[in-house]
Amino acid sequence: MRTLLLFAFCLAIGTVQAQKKKKQDIDAIKAMCGCYEVSFNFAETFSPNKDYKFHDNYRSGGLEYVFPIEESKDKIVLQHLLIVGDNMIIKHWRQDWIYENTDFHTFYKDNTWKYESKSADEVQGQWTQKVYQVDDGPRYEGSSSWVHVDGRSYWENTADAPLPRREFSKRSDYNVMVRRNRQEITADGWVHEQDNAKVLRETDDTVLAHEKGFNEYKKTDAGKCQAAKDWWNDKQAYWNDVRKVWNELFAQKKTVQIEGKIDDKVLFMKLFTLEEETLKDGYNSAESIAKIKETINSYLKGDVALASN
Repeated sequence: MRTLLLFAFCLAIGTVQAQKKKKQDIDAIKAMCGCYEVSFNFAETFSPNKDYKFHDNYRSGGLEYVFPIEESKDKIVLQHLLIVGDNMIIKHWRQDWIYENTDFHTFYKDNTWKYESKSADEVQGQWTQKVYQVDDGPRYEGSSSWVHVDGRSYWENTADAPLPRREFSKRSDYNVMVRRNRQEITADGWVHEQDNAKVLRETDDTVLAHEKGFNEYKKTDAGKCQAAKDWWNDKQAYWNDVRKVWNELFAQKKTVQIEGKIDDKVLFMKLFTLEEETLKDGYNSAESIAKIKETINSYLKGDVALASN
């Protein structure tokens, strides 16, 4: 009896600690929301090949609005919008955080994401970060634990990913970026630090070069992001439906293969054009979903496809 009571007490303490830790995790994820002055910095550092010709460093920056578009007890979805000039808005990347997620679409190479399942034990206490393209298509994802120690909060994971947009149209000498991502909350915002390997994946993997990335998000006056808030209010119905369609595809738990270009256009160009068309004369969700499905289906390869309405 005494042993049973001790076990029950330890179990209760463990549950309380797990709930407290999860609350800290959620606070850290939501701390990434806000209006930010952002700087993007990347530099190739070294290569195993002494004859490798290093590429120029990359620097950019701007104003970025990060905000939650979905939230439940085990899922937080953060959308990024980039503000160029006074009021030009570019739909940027999206990050979904899912607690103890077991379903993954892991990037392989050449616009192919393989479905993988993990056991509940493998992801216990962890958060999966699923990163999506500007058109809400897949990019990369990985599962790790948030760490809260010595007054710091950070999450770190290594995942295979397609080429970054800054290079995908300029380079063909590698086809996989192995990304070690570290996102850490700071006093005035957060930083996204990266230690990446540029890999040519054929029969085996060949590392061309390593790269350091340091993207800094510094909070600024929320009023500077008002144009992004207004833009999202006008566009969110369409992009909510785009996410629904993609989620329907991912729910099939199959490998996803996407054609690079059709009619010399990548998928995001077609979906951005469709956004303008569907919102022009009043939005009809059912009609829009049918068109979104038709567009995405035209780019899918293999045995996966979206059912018609």
